[in-house]
Amino acid sequence: MDFLSADSLPWLSDAQRRLRDTRLAGRLPQSMLLLSVPGLGAEQLAYWAAAMALCESQSAAPCGVCASCVLLRADSHPDAHFVRVLEDAQQIKVDQIRHLIEALSLSSYRGGHKVAVVENAEALNANGANAFLKTLEEPTARTLLILIAKPSHRLPATIASRCLKLVLRPPSKPAAVAWLTKRDAGVEQWDAALALAGGAPLLALELPGAGIARLDQDMRHSLELLRDNAVDVTVLAEAWVKSDSTLRLIWLENWITRRLRAQLGGVTSVQSAEPVRLSAALLKPKIRALFELLDASRELRRLAATGLNQQLALEALLLGGRAALAN
Repeated sequence: MDFLSADSLPWLSDAQRRLRDTRLAGRLPQSMLLLSVPGLGAEQLAYWAAAMALCESQSAAPCGVCASCVLLRADSHPDAHFVRVLEDAQQIKVDQIRHLIEALSLSSYRGGHKVAVVENAEALNANGANAFLKTLEEPTARTLLILIAKPSHRLPATIASRCLKLVLRPPSKPAAVAWLTKRDAGVEQWDAALALAGGAPLLALELPGAGIARLDQDMRHSLELLRDNAVDVTVLAEAWVKSDSTLRLIWLENWITRRLRAQLGGVTSVQSAEPVRLSAALLKPKIRALFELLDASRELRRLAATGLNQQLALEALLLGGRAALAN
């Protein structure tokens, strides 16, 4: 990933300015926790922050042209380390963290900072989290640890409390539409894509605009059938698997979020911008059941790229959904 791509995402500019100011003041933190929903560019910002810490320029960091920046852009900087969930795995393994700790314990190859970026930090298993905590408690000099997680993360409080938290928020709707229009002027209406993406422009950019309206109608109908026990969950799960289950899970997460916000005080959000067209009966499930369904859908989407049996997992999710909607 090119760290300079963060400069093309204007809603990250405030975070970039704050980080630059801390570097210039000599107060760069030793650990950061970037909290963001998908589609806001948390990964781009993390890579940019890593480049800023490693950059050899005294002012315009990251400059993109010094030796450190060139090495990082070539993915060969000896002081930059990146940890993520491995292919076909469901968690970040403790061995990955141990290798990272060993690398960070060495002196900097280029005499500057050492940087580690941990993507999807909530995927740390218990042993990995414990091992990582020791590094947070006793970091080596001139080390920057950057963790990326969702706002709903389940990181241990002992880890989260030791990090400088930086929360990324979606840009305003006009600003998001303007940015999307510049990227793809052929799309006449970005509103539906933004609503489905929870206001996240990068995620909206990936959504198939022409099919969003059909998806919305189909999902609402599916939930009504599920609530009324008028559909076989096996048949419904099979249909979801064959028609972009990830997109359907995103829709479901946003729908549940709207229900929860409505029941917990009617707080408006990006997700609640569109009118609710479902029957009033669907607004009455118990809060606990909805939260459990929300957690299950998020977990299933997180594991979508693993070897998980999508059909069986969706069937279990829909059975839980039927119970939640029936309450």
